[in-house]
Amino acid sequence: MWVWILFIALVMVFLALDLGVFNKNDHVIKSKEAGIWTAVWVSVALGFSGVIYWLFSSGMVENPTNLTPNNAVLKYVTGYLIELSLSIDNVFVIAVIFTSFNIPPLYQHRVLFWGILGAIIFRGLMIVFGVALISKFEWIIYVFGVFLLYTAYKMLKSDDSEFDPKKSWIFRQVKKVFPVTHQIQGHDFFVKRMGVRAATPLFMALIVIELTDVLFALDSIPAILAITADPFIVFSSNILAILGLRSMYFLISRMLEKFRYINYSLVVILAFVGLKMLFSHNIELPEWVSLTVITVSLLAGIIASLVIPQKEDEEVISTEE
Repeated sequence: MWVWILFIALVMVFLALDLGVFNKNDHVIKSKEAGIWTAVWVSVALGFSGVIYWLFSSGMVENPTNLTPNNAVLKYVTGYLIELSLSIDNVFVIAVIFTSFNIPPLYQHRVLFWGILGAIIFRGLMIVFGVALISKFEWIIYVFGVFLLYTAYKMLKSDDSEFDPKKSWIFRQVKKVFPVTHQIQGHDFFVKRMGVRAATPLFMALIVIELTDVLFALDSIPAILAITADPFIVFSSNILAILGLRSMYFLISRMLEKFRYINYSLVVILAFVGLKMLFSHNIELPEWVSLTVITVSLLAGIIASLVIPQKEDEEVISTEE
């Protein structure tokens, strides 16, 4: 248990340094700063694979699935890339939420900080629950597989532009609990209005982000459980991907239009993982195959987004000519 305690303590230290030292004062996160922090978080996450190898080679962590140190590292990196890639879809939704509630860029980091903290708690509980289900009921893996295929289909057919946070079921339920004001007073989540404590748009955005992250976790947790049921690998790869979500948001949220084909990459990844779950008892794929499919899918989506011109741009060019 001390390995788990140390890891969670390390995460808490990272979060304390983030809000209490590096981002003590509210400021707009520029692309350069976001890029540096994204590189730092990715480096920390990939560097942690060395810790995974050490823990599994020395037997300092429980190994219920009897993984070799090399396999443990491959599963960790694969799981991390899955969570990182699925987090990209989360960035699109967060951007829509911030726009809908008119959250100034100055306070977006603070909202995301508390959102990430809540996501860590919720995902930890869901991971424990998911691992327990797969360990006790092997057939549940088929349910997860079908669910991921259905999610991939929905993602393929969905139109993100239709999502309006203020018309969502989550927003309506929160309004029933808290009085809501359109006034933003610094970075406060609540203000007093005519003697009544009311929730500001910052708090409303936080709650919607928090609960939509739970919905995203319904996809990401089964996806990583398709790679491994080892609880420590699932938890550590998931949490380290979440920690880098804030900097990733500030880095790519300003370039959303450029990554218009990344959604198809996520569809391929979810479909592949879903099929892997369905055929897990019949076909055993080497870990490098999963890693290759995920990496190639992401790179293909990014390259296609950068190389293929937008139709609107083509229309503008033809009009000008």
